Amino acid sequence: MSKVIIIGAGGVGGVVTHKCAQLPEVFSEIILASRNEDKCKAIAAQLDRPIRTAQVDADNVPELTALLEKEKPDLVINVALPYQDLHIMDACLAAGVDYLDTANYEPLDTAKFEYSWQWAYREKFENAGLMALLGSGFDPGATNVFTAYLAKHYFDEIHELDIIDVNGGDHGYPFATNFNPEINIREVTAECRHWENGEFVTTPAMSKKASFTCPEEVGNYNIYRMYHEELESLVVNFPTLKRAQFWMSFGESYLKHLEVLGNVGMTGIDPIDYNGQQIVPIQFLKALLPDPSTLGPRTKGKTCIGCVVKGVKDGKQKIVYLYQIKDHQDCYAEVQSQAISYTTGVPAMIGAKMMLEGKWKKPGVWNIEQFDPDPFMEDMNKYGLPWEVIELDDFNLDG
Repeated sequence: MSKVIIIGAGGVGGVVTHKCAQLPEVFSEIILASRNEDKCKAIAAQLDRPIRTAQVDADNVPELTALLEKEKPDLVINVALPYQDLHIMDACLAAGVDYLDTANYEPLDTAKFEYSWQWAYREKFENAGLMALLGSGFDPGATNVFTAYLAKHYFDEIHELDIIDVNGGDHGYPFATNFNPEINIREVTAECRHWENGEFVTTPAMSKKASFTCPEEVGNYNIYRMYHEELESLVVNFPTLKRAQFWMSFGESYLKHLEVLGNVGMTGIDPIDYNGQQIVPIQFLKALLPDPSTLGPRTKGKTCIGCVVKGVKDGKQKIVYLYQIKDHQDCYAEVQSQAISYTTGVPAMIGAKMMLEGKWKKPGVWNIEQFDPDPFMEDMNKYGLPWEVIELDDFNLDG
């Protein structure tokens, strides 16, 4: 019987709350907190069991600490913005509460996301006897666990990793993002980095393209190599990797809109002066675009996210693909969300469950692949994200 505080009432926060509410034997008490408590109340009204809501500014460490000290939760599930990670970690340390998030910290004024800031908290959490689990979403999150699962069960050594994230969904808008527009656009327009021969190699954003056919008739898609945060921890925790890459699918309409918006300065993160006011272009653009949490009813199609690993088993070369396919409309029928939020929110609930049940419990700051992948993988099958493993004869995205 455990008490959790979920911080963040966007699309992912809604899914996490729904999924935690489905397991009262694990999550016996749930408090959903956000700067906008009305959003929390709207999510609470969708549930079959009562939860409490709270108003809190997650950037205000004393205010959040006071809430945690008053409520004394067993765990904070952070599904707020990545800019707020360190403030929430500080409040957890001050109040003596375990911590979990789905995306690593990035500074508000720099389009850069990496784990160094959060890894710097290792000693503080260890000394406090507290645990912080980083990146318990899908990518990062499930993709890290997929890699660990394949390394444990299918290989003696893993040498190459390709993480492939395909969203075959269509929401009907000329241009919209499936999660926070500000984070999405900063991520996509950042320089690409991939791991090769012991170092990260930098290339221009979206400069390498490949064609990929998803299994189970999801379809064929253009995928583009980009940097994604799980690469940073995976190459540390699996030092035999010679190459590691992350790929994501994008449609032509999305890319054309993004190019034009970039050309006219609308994706900029530096404030500009407009009629005596300081305006950040990308934040203004976010206000113009559809809220990702409203895309659920109109998004049709499927996501297909997985890992292709090449390596050696019993002296022989081997290629294995582990993937998960999710239908957008199935997600909406269950939790009133599209699949992008669903595939992030379910692993956040499972990671929290692992911690609360003591299956993953160790003081310090940890990436998700550093724990036994098996119980997490079992729960993915149980709670809405069934996965498949297939062996491949060959695989090549260099063409």
